[in-house]
Amino acid sequence: MRNSRWFGACAHASCGSRRNFLGSVAALCTAPMLPAALAQTPPEVPRIDFHHHFFSPAWVKLVASKNDVKPVLGFEQFKSYSVAQDIESMDRGHVEKAFLSVTQPGVWFGDVAETRRAARELNEYAARLKSDHKGRYGHFAVLPLPDVEGSLREIEYAFDVLKADGVGLLSSYDDKWLGDKSFAPVWQELNRRKAIVYTHATAPGCCSWDFQPGILPTFVELGSDLARAMVSLIHSGTAKATPDIRYIWSHGGGSIWAQRYLVGETKESLARNAPPDSRLHQFRRFYYDTAAAADAIHMGILKMIVPHSQILFGSDYPWVEPARISAGLQAAGLSAEELRAIYRDNALQLMPHLRG
Repeated sequence: MRNSRWFGACAHASCGSRRNFLGSVAALCTAPMLPAALAQTPPEVPRIDFHHHFFSPAWVKLVASKNDVKPVLGFEQFKSYSVAQDIESMDRGHVEKAFLSVTQPGVWFGDVAETRRAARELNEYAARLKSDHKGRYGHFAVLPLPDVEGSLREIEYAFDVLKADGVGLLSSYDDKWLGDKSFAPVWQELNRRKAIVYTHATAPGCCSWDFQPGILPTFVELGSDLARAMVSLIHSGTAKATPDIRYIWSHGGGSIWAQRYLVGETKESLARNAPPDSRLHQFRRFYYDTAAAADAIHMGILKMIVPHSQILFGSDYPWVEPARISAGLQAAGLSAEELRAIYRDNALQLMPHLRG
């Protein structure tokens, strides 16, 4: 069964059909460039980017073989990716280090052997980038989910041989969300390793293209799938059973804050420490990146529910320049202290080895 979740920008959206895609990525996903007078923190504060995509030539070729993508505008982002342009963008946005991850459609197209090969090739490619550009890149390894056996092998290789910094997942695989009981051995191993797990939004097979004709999945479906993944992890007990995993969610947590999963919380309950067995406790231990969330609305919601120590800088490169995310954050009503924490300090707390 082929994966129907294809390509994207920001939350990696399509427009109407596979041939009518991504008409105005910048308008949908980027914060406007803002006057320098609005900046609340010096631009030289180095950023650490947790939402930064890369594409190997072999992966681009694989994706192209799965569908007629030539008319698809978003595919140009895959084909035109270059490390030189990437680093130039990082320098413009004062990004010191970026953690590489692969976006949708990922590597699962229904063939287990092909998926294992694709995951291994991508991980080795990212490891070379990390080695060739020392200090500039980290690497969240691709796993060949929903293949559990292959994923366990890839975890071992990625961490023990390639020295990956964590793993990068999609919110669902073949309409299985991350708390699915079949994935339990993967979570047990990641918890044993005290791994960082970064999860990027995708969309289920039902809803990637024409579910609401003319409405980009960026607006609803991808954020909703991220919410499904979070609910799946908590409701299944997986989150509670993996206390040593550090979870990072893309796009500020997507639409989870609009769902009923936290219904009943009050101003007073939000001001207290969350009970250890509560849903709120799990949400507050998670981290959230700023891609597609670098504005007053999303930052206001996040700060109401989680401490700002749980917010990490994320750009969604190459669809969004890191400098644009910084501009949005600097106009979102955050203090200089909060900005500095989001840009860098929270990353140093999460990954102390970054202190050098």
